[in-house]
Amino acid sequence: MSKSAIVIGAGIVGLATARALGARGYHVTVIERSSKAIGASVRNFGMVWPIGQPEGKLYDRALKAKSIWKEVLTGGKLWFHEGGSLHMAYHRDEFEVIQQIVDASEKRPVSVLTPEATLSKSRAVNQNGLLGSLFCEDEMIVDPREAIAGIPAYLTEKYGVNFLWDTAISEVSYPTVRSGKKEWGADEIFVCSGQDFETLYPEEFSDTAITKCKLQMLRLESQPDNWKIGPALCGGLSLIHYDGFKAAASLGKLKERYKAEYADYLKWGIHVMASQNGLGEITVGDSHEYALTFDPFDREFINTMILDYLATFAEFKSSKVFQTWHGIYPKMTNGNTEIVLHPNEGVTIINGLGGAGMTLSFGLCDEVVGGTY
Repeated sequence: MSKSAIVIGAGIVGLATARALGARGYHVTVIERSSKAIGASVRNFGMVWPIGQPEGKLYDRALKAKSIWKEVLTGGKLWFHEGGSLHMAYHRDEFEVIQQIVDASEKRPVSVLTPEATLSKSRAVNQNGLLGSLFCEDEMIVDPREAIAGIPAYLTEKYGVNFLWDTAISEVSYPTVRSGKKEWGADEIFVCSGQDFETLYPEEFSDTAITKCKLQMLRLESQPDNWKIGPALCGGLSLIHYDGFKAAASLGKLKERYKAEYADYLKWGIHVMASQNGLGEITVGDSHEYALTFDPFDREFINTMILDYLATFAEFKSSKVFQTWHGIYPKMTNGNTEIVLHPNEGVTIINGLGGAGMTLSFGLCDEVVGGTY
């Protein structure tokens, strides 16, 4: 007789956990407090981003996650684009850093491109002052809104996963979870509730080195005439944001220049990237503010700063903004890339992936459920 499992939360971590359980023969029920996932999992670029992870365990996890993404999206007939990523350099120190990243890479499919080769990869690149770019083949774009909404149907069809929507779990008392007077039982319970971690486990939350991050993002209208930007596009500020770039020996010097020239950008945690979905819309962002409680209002000057920096490395057929929003996700403060807790027998909390949820969740949750974490 197959084991049963309850997964609390239908964001990317919950869906990844449900897939890992379903693939191993569990009878799975996913319980989500809203009518659909509306948190950080649908408020991002949709970037599956191995380039951001240092080579070793995390890079391998990202590649595993990408392979699972492709399996799930293909099975669910959902859009994705394996276009890689372009990281432009307009100053000599930026160009030195991208050269060092390529020289230090042992596994990554990366190369330094000339200005001409860069423009052949993307017509959207601003060629004024362009010295070259770093190109990586690994990166993949999904449409987070379409994917997170569509994966439940795939999991139900493929593995028989049952989804209960509009059901807020108020108590976990293994082997039972409760929502008001209703209750459900299972052999294993997985709590994948994102920024609501503290609702069910306030003591564990307060004892954990975790905070929250608010980010602001924008979406540009569908580009005319089916115009494509090709790879995901990044400016120089992204080079100092990701651990995957720390192998560059002169990264510290580049960061010092940015501190002098882009102090306000660093204050608000702004680095700028752009990705395009299957409808031709372009998602642009983002900023990073850290706290446990946030002002609920977006800051227009942050959006303006993002668009101003975007213009230094990208030019689109249409730059008309038609949506703005912010997302909030949990983030570890001790340098760890996730938290996996077992507060009680039969209960597992998976949280704290920060901005790498789309990149790592399918790999991490497969390790946790498979017993190799």
